[in-house]
Amino acid sequence: MSGIGKGLGTVEVALRWDPSPLGSPAHDLDLVAGVYPAAAPYGPPDYWVYYDRRSPEGTISLDRDSRTGQGLGYDEVMTVELGRMPEEHARVVIGVVIQQGSGPLVFGEVAAPGVRIREGYTELAQHGFAEVAGASAATVAEFRRSASGAWEFRADLRGFTLDPDAFIAAMGSAPA
Repeated sequence: MSGIGKGLGTVEVALRWDPSPLGSPAHDLDLVAGVYPAAAPYGPPDYWVYYDRRSPEGTISLDRDSRTGQGLGYDEVMTVELGRMPEEHARVVIGVVIQQGSGPLVFGEVAAPGVRIREGYTELAQHGFAEVAGASAATVAEFRRSASGAWEFRADLRGFTLDPDAFIAAMGSAPA
């Protein structure tokens, strides 16, 4: 927590995976965030943040973007500054999408995928994608502004078998 009764402040979402086997096409996983208005938190988003983009007010940025999974530790890192988010935004959904450039690919075919969500040194969630192994995209977290204005975290691992554009359009739907 960022202070007594203040809810979450700055959150880091980190994604990792191992490179594809030698001679195979590279696997490219991407973090994506959808920001939803208070007036319609399950309606269309105000905007999306993904590779080569950041939020208009600078509260969400993709600090690292990998196209291969090469490197040590986490390959992609997104920073979400909830404490600076304008009041008209009430919900942020974070997802992971597998780019399908070299043919259909699901999480179960990617070596060692994982996501970690934390605020400072406090881990909010960490998991692999075993529960959604047959999916090509997944939501991994939801942040909601409470009636008091404090931001709260809700784990939201839901798999989708949609192409990247269709996933981005569907990821903000209400969980079942």
